[in-house]
Amino acid sequence: MTKKENNEPGKAMIDRRLFLKSTALGLAGTALPLKKARASIWNSFFQEHFSEMDDGEIKKVLERLEQENQKKYGRNIDIRADKPIEGVKFAYALDLSRCVGCRKCVYACVSENNQSRNPQIHWISVLKFKKDDKWIDLENADRYYDPNLVPEDDSFYMPVQCQQCEDPPCVKVCPTQATWKEKDGIIVVDYNWCIGCRYCMAACPYGARHFNWSKPGIPKDEINPNTHYLGNRPRYKGVVEKCTFCVQRTRVGKYPACVEVCPVGARKFGDLLDPDSEIRYIIENKRVFRLKEDLNTIPKFYYFFAT
Repeated sequence: MTKKENNEPGKAMIDRRLFLKSTALGLAGTALPLKKARASIWNSFFQEHFSEMDDGEIKKVLERLEQENQKKYGRNIDIRADKPIEGVKFAYALDLSRCVGCRKCVYACVSENNQSRNPQIHWISVLKFKKDDKWIDLENADRYYDPNLVPEDDSFYMPVQCQQCEDPPCVKVCPTQATWKEKDGIIVVDYNWCIGCRYCMAACPYGARHFNWSKPGIPKDEINPNTHYLGNRPRYKGVVEKCTFCVQRTRVGKYPACVEVCPVGARKFGDLLDPDSEIRYIIENKRVFRLKEDLNTIPKFYYFFAT
């Protein structure tokens, strides 16, 4: 995908690299000569957009980031850049009649995707509703419930995360094109291009994007070293992050962590383009709906009732 393809016709977009270079040149007199220790910072500062780099350039970026993380965390963190699988478009389905509100999916996601523990960042939110509620109010749902035992007899639960929209409003508003839709349908974020303006957070109608207000707190012994550049690699303070369908897992033939950990089998995942996939069977044979369909974001996240 090129920059032109990612923009609306006639819409003026900020060229991040040109802007940063112009700013840096104005400061060159005080910054030069550069010390060798600062070379990595400047390489990151002028890094090309991910979609514009060739394989060799991507390899150099990954090596640089791995070295930075080695110094920061004192351990080896493998950062890959697996490309989308040809002819595959990922989709998700969740059986609301089975979900028991245990939040195992939440914490499996935290562990797999290197989310901050202090302060806490959760890419998945589990919303609790009363069964006798006439309307489902997503914004005022209870997401901080803490009963002795789940499920509660008078309640039902709805996990919400990035809906991986086919027409994502978050992508349209990003001034630096730090977020975009990949060929397999996953909406990704390049943390090295994110400037933390939070326009995407305001545009997302599902509250699925999260901002790192402070340095992400991840215990060194809890870091998942198997990462993807556009997914679960350690992030920075001041960037926005979100669910990526565990891109580091799904692009090598595995299920997302939340699917594997669900104790009741409420979560389903597969290829939307495969007529024989479980996800297609669910869409064609179950009572499915998508959140806020009237907004025409066309989510690839389906909710259904098996019973």
